[in-house]
Amino acid sequence: MLHHIELYVSNLERSASFWGWFLGELGYEPFQEWPEGRSWKHGSTYLVFVQAKEKHLDVPYHRSRVGLNHLAFHAASREQVDRLTEEVRAKGMKLLYEDRHPHAGGAGTYILFFEDPDRIKVELVAPPELP
Repeated sequence: MLHHIELYVSNLERSASFWGWFLGELGYEPFQEWPEGRSWKHGSTYLVFVQAKEKHLDVPYHRSRVGLNHLAFHAASREQVDRLTEEVRAKGMKLLYEDRHPHAGGAGTYILFFEDPDRIKVELVAPPELP
């Protein structure tokens, strides 16, 4: 069981706004807040976002480098994926693989792929349809 994930971000306020919105949509609740960080919790798992120090901002995040590639979350339904897709578009966020959306994960999948403010890929996966 995953306990928590901690991510360093380039702009805490911008990331907290983004992640607060998205995680709230998935049922996460604010958990901790301090000058350099914020966290949201769902059940016993939580995500932490911490402001990176200025001296570490010289090389921006890229998901193709060694380290984290993306974070994937369960959606409650295809309808939730559709609703959040429209919100992502309305907020001007970058939708990934739009030419294959919502099946960019392959046949039988229903997924939203987009980026957070630091270009971390976020994936929202609908449950499979029953036959």
